[in-house]
Amino acid sequence: MKLDLHIGDTRWRIACDTVRAPRTLAALSATLPAALQLHTPKIAGQHIYWHAPFVEDAEGGVDVMEAQPGAFLYWPARQFLELIFAPLQAETAEVTLLGQIEGGLPELQALGLKLREQHGRQLFSGSLTDAETGREAIASPSPLPADLVALKQRLWDASPADIETLLASRATMHPAGPLFLAESEARILHELLWWVRGGLSREEPRISRRIAAVACNKAGTRLRDFCHLGESAAAIFALEAAFGREEIPLAELTDEAILCAGRLAAWLDLRIPWSAVNEAARSALDEAGPEATAS
Repeated sequence: MKLDLHIGDTRWRIACDTVRAPRTLAALSATLPAALQLHTPKIAGQHIYWHAPFVEDAEGGVDVMEAQPGAFLYWPARQFLELIFAPLQAETAEVTLLGQIEGGLPELQALGLKLREQHGRQLFSGSLTDAETGREAIASPSPLPADLVALKQRLWDASPADIETLLASRATMHPAGPLFLAESEARILHELLWWVRGGLSREEPRISRRIAAVACNKAGTRLRDFCHLGESAAAIFALEAAFGREEIPLAELTDEAILCAGRLAAWLDLRIPWSAVNEAARSALDEAGPEATAS
């Protein structure tokens, strides 16, 4: 299986190993062609990534530190598809190794460095296509209510409008304070829903539903009351209500909620200039000196 990643005028051909990761690559193939936006890592990253439009467990169990430059992988707990462009600094994760780019590593490295510097200031959009067939996948019917399917589709199609409103605010500690808090809340909800998913075979279904509903309520309340993101919060509250409906199949609902929470976190992450924030923090701490930081 071969894929084409297009970012601007540059194309990378990715050779994938269907023997190593048949389940994950089948899930990926079912989403193609796919539009994407690139992210830069917040911590210790030498890779570019984009949000995966599917949910799968790790397949093959590879330590992420074993991934070499040019490797293409899926990181389940973060739900990212990633390309490594340089040796990793320090990561701890079990990932699924999907394949390798066929040439173009210097161009990938240049893109990774540019993305790191411009993330939050410039949107890096692209597409991923099947290089061999070019066919569009046919979506399978969903067992979930139409309003939930539509909710996920809206989140995947476009960033919620209230994020733009927040970014334009110049109230005290705006937009940085609520933007960082909102991204954290959405990301933590995403992680908690993954934990719920991992415990579905062990927990009584009503317990799993209750845990997921409480997590959604907490995140939705923070987004609405602290961050003034009413539209984004409404999406999370809709997920909370769905977890209270026992007629909705729990496994499929949990995956749908993961896709929604992860996508919201991704839209927020795209607007954070991580490199500039890190440099500002370094400068402030260096100016303060060790005495100030110790006190």
